[in-house]
Amino acid sequence: MTTPTPRLLPLASDGCGCCAPSTPSATASAPEATTVDATPDPLVTYPVTGLTCGHCTGSVTAAVSALPQVTDVHVELVAGGVSTLTVTGAVPPETVRQAVGDAGYTIIDS
Repeated sequence: MTTPTPRLLPLASDGCGCCAPSTPSATASAPEATTVDATPDPLVTYPVTGLTCGHCTGSVTAAVSALPQVTDVHVELVAGGVSTLTVTGAVPPETVRQAVGDAGYTIIDS
């Protein structure tokens, strides 16, 4: 009996923002940062560029989760495009922007 050879999956992009910085596409349309819920624990979304893989999303998630008053973080990855970062908690947008920048990625200005 022979063991099948595992197939390698193709990469979503030529370079990973966390391993090999790449320039975001100038033609990508960026959604604006919006407040989805005005409860005491607001839910805010941010358009983020530079994310290309699970490691990138993990880096952003860890950086933003470490901020005071953040109760939840979710990243919807669009490899090589404009991903969506959703943050739950009463944290100022400039603090989120700084944490994402410190992780090596960019929140697009609206």
